[in-house]
Amino acid sequence: MVNSPHEAMHRIFQQYPGLFSGVSEVLGIDFPPLTSVTVLPTDLTETSPVERRVDTLLRLDTEDDESLLLAVEAQSGKDPDKPAGWAYYASYLLTKYRLQPLLLVVCQDRATAEWAAREVSFGPRQWPLLTLRPLVAGPHNMPVITDPAEVRKDLALATLSAITHAKHPDAGVILKSMTTALRETPQSIADPLIELIAQGLGKHPAAQLWRKLVAVDLSFYKSYISEEIRDEGRAQRAVEDILDILEVRGIDVPEAVRERITGCGDLEILRHWLRRAVTAPTAEDVLTDE
Repeated sequence: MVNSPHEAMHRIFQQYPGLFSGVSEVLGIDFPPLTSVTVLPTDLTETSPVERRVDTLLRLDTEDDESLLLAVEAQSGKDPDKPAGWAYYASYLLTKYRLQPLLLVVCQDRATAEWAAREVSFGPRQWPLLTLRPLVAGPHNMPVITDPAEVRKDLALATLSAITHAKHPDAGVILKSMTTALRETPQSIADPLIELIAQGLGKHPAAQLWRKLVAVDLSFYKSYISEEIRDEGRAQRAVEDILDILEVRGIDVPEAVRERITGCGDLEILRHWLRRAVTAPTAEDVLTDE
């Protein structure tokens, strides 16, 4: 199933293709320096009706004239069918592109990461035909970066690290180090990273903390997430103003009306209700269309 954390965990490699160099260094795998990276189509569907898509697919060209195919998969939980699918990707990519394939699985959950990192053999026990060995990036091996100076050294790696550590006890310190570093980063670079982290944190509690940090520390940025946060603040103030006006006027607010007002996040509607709250004879009339 596609969701925001899923998208952020692999799309970051599309937006920052050189990120794999930092990730492979963290994982202790010695690849030659990259000379170029090409984002390739992700559709691995054949003429049969079964559709197969890898999350992100990159061609990596290195200084020693070696070319690799890097398939990046975002994995949110254990799935017994995935290893066979990944093995299919590898054989299909080798057949189609005639380049050696490599699989990187990105996880936010340690148990899922450890499951994904297992070697899986296919074929008879006595003579396995294929062995799948994914690289895995997750909370078990990605660095916990809490120093803004370290964040600045590799913004893309720090962003991926923040996403993979969404459940970390020190998530607040990790995210604060990001906003501190991004304050001194050009907006054209910072905005995509701000939004990737917002997507990557999904519905984890750290997501709300990130939104607050962006609103306070990065309030001068004009990305959609910062605008959205400011609109939420305006909406909350409008809700409070409506209820305050009705209270000052001595108008009783039934629970159903209160819930409708406090549950509304549409700033234009709230502004309309705010104007009506000044003159409406009852709380119900505030919500009645003119």
